Amino acid sequence: MPDFLTVEYAAQPLWLWFSFLSLICVLLWVDLGLLNKKDGVVSAKKSAIMWACFASLAVAFGFYIYFGYQPDPQFYNDPTNLNQQAAVQFATGYLLETALAFDNIFVIGMVFTFFAVPREYQHRVLFWGILGAIIFRGIFISLGAAIVNEFTWVLFIFAAFLLYTGGKMLFSGGDEDEPELNLHNNPVFKFLKKRLRVTDEITNHNFVVRKPDPLTGKMTRYATPLLLALLMVETVDIIFAVDSVPAIFAVTRDPFIVYTSNIFAILGLRSMYFMLSAAVERFKYLKYGLAAVLVLIGIKIFWNFLLYKELHIVPYLEAHWSLMLTIALLGGSILFSLWKTSGKGPAHEV
Repeated sequence: MPDFLTVEYAAQPLWLWFSFLSLICVLLWVDLGLLNKKDGVVSAKKSAIMWACFASLAVAFGFYIYFGYQPDPQFYNDPTNLNQQAAVQFATGYLLETALAFDNIFVIGMVFTFFAVPREYQHRVLFWGILGAIIFRGIFISLGAAIVNEFTWVLFIFAAFLLYTGGKMLFSGGDEDEPELNLHNNPVFKFLKKRLRVTDEITNHNFVVRKPDPLTGKMTRYATPLLLALLMVETVDIIFAVDSVPAIFAVTRDPFIVYTSNIFAILGLRSMYFMLSAAVERFKYLKYGLAAVLVLIGIKIFWNFLLYKELHIVPYLEAHWSLMLTIALLGGSILFSLWKTSGKGPAHEV
């Protein structure tokens, strides 16, 4: 193995990072290059199978974390059973990020409706949107890891933010989402419309097309509404990352666990969209379970880093308790949602 591959980045050798990113690239190539290389409507059944495959890969990766990963002790409270702690944190992070990604489904549906994106082109937009999300999450997580591991007190800011966000979700009735859905007044949309030539309609799956300028007749590049939809999907992910990144750092400080759990959750987002977009209203109470999880994680930070580590007045709250409570809260809110909406019939598509 070349020496440079043994150099460590974020406490793990470069070969491990390259191996993980290579796996992600292969999965994306199989998705767009083999399984979905032709435009077409992705059925709910096919989406469910794709999501199950991505979830199975996440489970398999969790087994690697448990049996083959070499955690750095600096990111863990207990120097014993590091692999068990890492695996539990990966599972908790994956479940949390998957639940947080659910909110994206509704907003992405609103973006597609606003730009009148045909269903046969939605998969292409989401594919490139997911690719951008992988890159941006890498940047955010790298910055977050550098800050959190250098200044541990920043976690208290994250905790306060999570408590505020969770409390707002519990008591506001969901009104906090409305500004993000008003795309006419969105500053990013206004900026793009002012500086880009945009076609009036979508005629194929291209993000950019060449057509004659109406004044000069010269062939000119025009953005299509698909490109605007893609850029707005990226904007949506950045907005939701404001909640997502602090939440995952509250679960684990290990940068490799943070990034991998994030990426596996993002990979499943596209499949979740096609699988659940037609029934998103059936999960209307999930936000309350998610809000409770955010509050729980915020409390956990103050419990472990202030009451335990600094004041020594409480026992350490182990990661497996967070995992069990996360499963109970999210699972309970999903089951309650399905029960409460069981007599309303299928919801219309977003």
